[in-house]
Amino acid sequence: MSTHAPAESSKLAFTYVGFRFFWLTTLLVSFAVQVMSVSIAWQIYDVTGNAFLLGLVGLCLFLPALLLILVTGLTADRFNRRGIMAVCLVIELFCALGFLALVNVEAHEVWPIFVILVGLGIARAFWGPAAQSLAPNLVPPEALSNAITINASAWQFASITGPAAGGLLYGVSPSFAFGTSGVLLLLAMATVLLIPRPARRESHQARSLETIFGGFRYIFSNRVVLGAISLDMFAVLMGGAVALLPVYTKDILHAGPLELGLLRAAPGVGAIFMALYLTRFPIRDHAGKVLFLFVGLFGAFTVVFGFSTTVWLSIPALVLVGASDMVSVTIRETIMQLWTPEEVRGRVNAVNSVFVGASNELGEFRAGTVAHFLGPVPAVVIGGFGAMAIAVLWSRLFPQLREQRHIDRRMA
Repeated sequence: MSTHAPAESSKLAFTYVGFRFFWLTTLLVSFAVQVMSVSIAWQIYDVTGNAFLLGLVGLCLFLPALLLILVTGLTADRFNRRGIMAVCLVIELFCALGFLALVNVEAHEVWPIFVILVGLGIARAFWGPAAQSLAPNLVPPEALSNAITINASAWQFASITGPAAGGLLYGVSPSFAFGTSGVLLLLAMATVLLIPRPARRESHQARSLETIFGGFRYIFSNRVVLGAISLDMFAVLMGGAVALLPVYTKDILHAGPLELGLLRAAPGVGAIFMALYLTRFPIRDHAGKVLFLFVGLFGAFTVVFGFSTTVWLSIPALVLVGASDMVSVTIRETIMQLWTPEEVRGRVNAVNSVFVGASNELGEFRAGTVAHFLGPVPAVVIGGFGAMAIAVLWSRLFPQLREQRHIDRRMA
């Protein structure tokens, strides 16, 4: 059962007290991660000058979600999701303290950073399915689309302010940057415990291979869900240019940490404005066609960024990249949560987390690897054209998704 505050159901997610604390937790955690991310990226590239190592950052964060996919989803379905989130925050706090300790000893080796990143990746692997599966327990179905959009605006707001703040904080002192992340994670530990505990979910499923692989079975049996999450994965996998921003900032745009923060924030600016627009004017018809259109635009604006040699062209291009991606996120996440049965939601979200991780962290690894051999500009431009090609190809492979008109109910 969902935890509701009002006597009558409302379509506005903020009318539910549990969701308000959930949203605040998302904001604090996202801000902390953004500050850490921009600080780690700048530190690694400043010490090594190696774009390939920037790609390894994404790989370290992604691999735990992939390797633990059968464990994380089942954990989210069998145990208290709020408690799982709290444990994950404790681990992330220790990771922030680990980064803080490394900068204070002034080590010139980067391998300890990657060890801590693996620990952070493990925590994020368990966080994703638990947090994504908890949201539908906090609001009724008619408010879920609004909740997804608003919750996405929390981490997009963090994407706007977090990288810029991270660049400023790192410019003052690396210790200040990682210390700030630690404080934010402490606050998140408090807010997550204020989320009302949903009614206990009794699971009567036997512990079997069929139960463990339930998430895969559901996704691959539903062509609309499969098409939506795989489209997002492959498009962002091809178009992921965030990992190369330190290279662009330093070697192509000839700028510093502040400009890096602004570039990292730019996609979030576009995304949050799109989120505000979608909150006021949600997608009511032709959702499939809208999805493919904006995935194609995501790739096109990535190409524009790839060819840019000035900060003031690069920033608007990334703003439009973020706005386009926000449309995809809203459609995909609403389909995932509304169409997934409660008893397998954790396992489905674990699979979804791997898809998202592949489209982000693994996409960064792809970009860093291609940049190492071909240079940063070809890596970004080829990826942008690849994202456009994926949009065209997927529209042919998944006609059920292309013709999907509504995201809040299945086609008749």
